[in-house]
Amino acid sequence: MTAPVFIAEPGTLAADRVVLDGAEGRHAATVRRLRPGERVDLTDGAGLLAEGVVADADRATLTVEVRARRAVPAPTPRLVVVQALPKGDRGELAVETMTETGVDEVVPWSADRCVTRWKADRRDKALARWRATAREAAKQARRAWLPEIADLATTKDVVSRIANADQALILHESAKERIAETRPATTGEIILVVGPEGGITDDELEAFTQAGAQPTLLGPTVLRTSTAGVAALSVLSAKTGRW
Repeated sequence: MTAPVFIAEPGTLAADRVVLDGAEGRHAATVRRLRPGERVDLTDGAGLLAEGVVADADRATLTVEVRARRAVPAPTPRLVVVQALPKGDRGELAVETMTETGVDEVVPWSADRCVTRWKADRRDKALARWRATAREAAKQARRAWLPEIADLATTKDVVSRIANADQALILHESAKERIAETRPATTGEIILVVGPEGGITDDELEAFTQAGAQPTLLGPTVLRTSTAGVAALSVLSAKTGRW
């Protein structure tokens, strides 16, 4: 079994001994019950991975003796999912499963037909939940790179992202070509657009295709917006050689 991964504060991994404290230290020492002599990996979330052994543990901190360090290259191509806001807690589910699958960035999108709306008074809290979910899922998946959770995007923002991407795909049930038949880019950035429960409007679809995005069909069944992204990412990860 691979060693558990914990996220260290930026700049701390250069030391021979690293102390995990705060929520991360309490989780390692109290929840995971790690003890001296056990293997553990630390990451800064930006590709630096420190392989170590627990030197000391108490109720709130974990001290790790670093044995080796290595830089993990960023995956390529970069996979970005524009995720329309799902209902309820399905947004966190989408972020969790896509993070475990290897997404590099999730862009929450306020589509026309979204039932959920992040008004100003709840936007920060919702983004914080998505980011916390991504952080925990990245640790579970033993990732050296944490995915980015972008700020809430409008349709205009998504159009701009598509126009600057190396490739953009829209999951849409009217598409003729299946995603398994597409030839994905091997470098740069691929953007995948996942619509809301009510579907992408004609105006949104036209704006995205005008910006250079290609409609694509995921499969013969209709998936929920919270699960479509992870299914499509799996196909792209296999076709690009990331898996």
